Amino acid sequence: MISNSQGRLQDRRPVSVIDIGSNSIRLVVYEGIARSPTVLFNEKMLAGLGRGIVSTGKLDPDAVKRAVSEFRRFRALSEQAGADELHVLATAAAREAENGADFIDQAEQILGTEIKVLSGREEAYYSALGVISGFHLADGIAGDLGGGSLELVDVKGDDIGDGITLPLGGLRLHDMAKGSPAEAARIARRELARAELLKAGQGRVFYCVGGTWRNLARLHMSATGYPLSVMHHYELGIESSAPFLRQVAKGDLEKIAGIDRVSKNRRALLPYGAAVLLEIIAVMKPSKIVVSALGVREGFLYSLLPTEERSADPLISAADELALLRARSVTHARELARWTGDSLAAFAIEETEDEARYREAACLLADIGWRAHPEYRGLQSLNIIAHASFIGVDHPGRAFIALTNMFRHEGVSNETIAPSMRELATPRYVERARLLGALLRVVYLLSASMPGIIPQLKWVRRQDGGLNLVVPAKYAALDGERPAGRIAQLAKVTGRDVALVMGE
Repeated sequence: MISNSQGRLQDRRPVSVIDIGSNSIRLVVYEGIARSPTVLFNEKMLAGLGRGIVSTGKLDPDAVKRAVSEFRRFRALSEQAGADELHVLATAAAREAENGADFIDQAEQILGTEIKVLSGREEAYYSALGVISGFHLADGIAGDLGGGSLELVDVKGDDIGDGITLPLGGLRLHDMAKGSPAEAARIARRELARAELLKAGQGRVFYCVGGTWRNLARLHMSATGYPLSVMHHYELGIESSAPFLRQVAKGDLEKIAGIDRVSKNRRALLPYGAAVLLEIIAVMKPSKIVVSALGVREGFLYSLLPTEERSADPLISAADELALLRARSVTHARELARWTGDSLAAFAIEETEDEARYREAACLLADIGWRAHPEYRGLQSLNIIAHASFIGVDHPGRAFIALTNMFRHEGVSNETIAPSMRELATPRYVERARLLGALLRVVYLLSASMPGIIPQLKWVRRQDGGLNLVVPAKYAALDGERPAGRIAQLAKVTGRDVALVMGE
């Protein structure tokens, strides 16, 4: 039964995915199959199925026992969440172990569904789809580091190129290196020499997928005092992150700020993840390292989307959904997006493709804080946007969208607003956010946050080069001191002679 809560999208049917990996097993219940999927429930266990597989050839018996017991809970949770479908995927350890088939049989009996044991090629394919789904026009090499294997695959736009599976998963590498990070680096160097596709990635992005690399990035955030605790699209500079990666690869972890935030099970694998990443950087010479929060599960979910829905922009889809759930009028939000585009054109201000996308998202999200106390609407909106599980947006773009909403509520003149977001956004985005905030502050006083009037507001260029914002005569009563003050602010921000004209 679908919840009648208005905090849920009523046209979605929950779907569950269980990912049986070599190190962790995770259940994720999604609100539905969507371009920008929202998680209803998420639970994992660090089973360590692949521990010792190098020496024994079998799944760890204690891990099998724990996993089988936990599957009953996972199935019950999926049913309790109202999921119509339960998809189960298994990766390296289950497909390679001598007792893998017996384990899968037990799991299928408990879970009540067929388990899809992915080949190395399939695992690389779904991992690539996860990256494609999570980034706008991804271009580089996606690397999914699990407990048992590393999948590398070339991605460019919607195209998936060559791929390779290597035995460099954290647990496997730990076993092969007999616990020596130095030996792990040598093994990684030898194995990665076979990955010819890495050379085709020179100067492009390397996308990190998998729990070990995500925890490595989380530790880097803590060590550098990064202002935003959002994993997806976190970037590590090649030169700036090198000392950190070398320190971790040596196993020298205890002195790194934030190490206590990483669980002990994950902590033990960090040196191996760092060693592999350093060797990849040496071979590939990427432009930067970017972390993806989406991987095989999300790639599989993306594969279930109708073809026409895959081409939708995930950021705009998510922003539109949040407007539907939280704004006074989603139609008004959509009108804002179109009108601000026309406004920038009237001011002869050009946008890059990403700037246009981020502006549209900012407009869709401009009213999500309206239920908060007036003095905190800006701060609440900024915090929601800054920490939302959006995909298809980098961190400077996320900061731009958040700052736009802050300026829209708090005014465009305050130079002390959200210093960490300003730093993250870059000076260009800060000025763009101020401009967009000034436009929103004008139009909200005319629309009263309701649809209908915005499409009728037109910019007209005067003979003296100034611009008039013309409001139809039937809305002339909307004129007053506050709209005049806001248009004066806009003139100051743009450096243009701008006037509000009623009834032309």
